[in-house]
Amino acid sequence: MKTDDIDFDHLLRSNLERVFNERDDDKRRAAIAELFVEEPIMYEPTNIVRGREDISRVAGDLLKQFGPTFRFVPDGAAVGHHGLGHLAWHAGPEHGPVAVTGTDVAEIESGKISRLWVLLNAP
Repeated sequence: MKTDDIDFDHLLRSNLERVFNERDDDKRRAAIAELFVEEPIMYEPTNIVRGREDISRVAGDLLKQFGPTFRFVPDGAAVGHHGLGHLAWHAGPEHGPVAVTGTDVAEIESGKISRLWVLLNAP
């Protein structure tokens, strides 16, 4: 796959919406199977998460922890080239104040996310 063929915006927005905003475990697992390579790695500030199942568990636990209206919202379009893309975002209660901001940085292999770094901005 040529780097020009990667739709970074679609891929990273889909990850935000269909994985990290998805409360249904089965839908989230299906999205991860579509968006991530077979053995992905996610780097969080305090943890390294390996595999599709663990990424799904972490996303689900995060949503449970912050309540039913917590959402991640993209800020602008994702951009990238040569297999590396990034998307800025903010998150918090749907109609409440922003609780956290950050950026997802993803390494893309064969059109899927192979490694994902979750970078949080200072409060």
